[in-house]
Amino acid sequence: MTAKILILIIAIEFACTSCKKEVIEQETNAGKIEFEFVHKVRNESLYVDSLCYLNQAGNPYEVDELKYFISDVYFYNTNGAKLHIDAQTAIHYVDIDYPETLVWKIFDPIPTGTYDSVSFVFGLNEERNISFAFVNPPEVNMFWPTVLGGGFHYLMLNGKWKNPQGNMIPFDFHLGIGQTYSGITSNVDSITGFVQNYFEVTLPLPTLMINDNSTNKIQLAMDIESWFETPHTWDFNDWGNYIMQNQLAMKTACENGYNVFSISSITNNKKTMQSWKDNESHSKN
Repeated sequence: MTAKILILIIAIEFACTSCKKEVIEQETNAGKIEFEFVHKVRNESLYVDSLCYLNQAGNPYEVDELKYFISDVYFYNTNGAKLHIDAQTAIHYVDIDYPETLVWKIFDPIPTGTYDSVSFVFGLNEERNISFAFVNPPEVNMFWPTVLGGGFHYLMLNGKWKNPQGNMIPFDFHLGIGQTYSGITSNVDSITGFVQNYFEVTLPLPTLMINDNSTNKIQLAMDIESWFETPHTWDFNDWGNYIMQNQLAMKTACENGYNVFSISSITNNKKTMQSWKDNESHSKN
């Protein structure tokens, strides 16, 4: 072996070792984040299948089902940097009928530091809202008809309200891709275009400090009543029970959606980096 070849081999080994050390240092200077999703009505835990709520318009109503997607989460560091959650999946599905969906353990390591805000997309953007991207339940049940724009629902909030005549009327408060029509009726044969109704929510974080080898749990609360009152008062008697083909109704609902979420609490639990690596290795297998 010539001296030049030996020197080259030593240089390559040194470079690889340096890279490895850099990666290890990056991994060990990080924490983890978990989201816990809670659902309330005026600061009280949500009760389902019970006609116990009265919205601002005076509609007695109940909630029977609640399911939705959030995606493209960003954390904003106080030093001006932002972190995109995208290591394995940028999408999370929440469904009150599936308790396991109420906790989202973020795969990405979060660099140590102080973060003062978080943002996410409610629903799915054009890049992610792809028909047949989900093929198994429960997510597959969120499909949005191809003729209405395809992809998946952003939100299914289903229940019933009591009309002025005392009749119980089912409602499907659904959000997804909207449509424009050439005529005065919402006939699928007269669709002229589609409207992307997803929206971004930004929330302040009450001193989120990411420490090395620790896990922060963020409790993200949805206030159901906010869908019906802020900034627009939602009257089921005016909007009816089905809004998938009513873009004005969906636009109004989306504008109310900006105020639906809040951060309830942040808790921190110490956890060893080795256990995270074990969990991550298991998830990859």
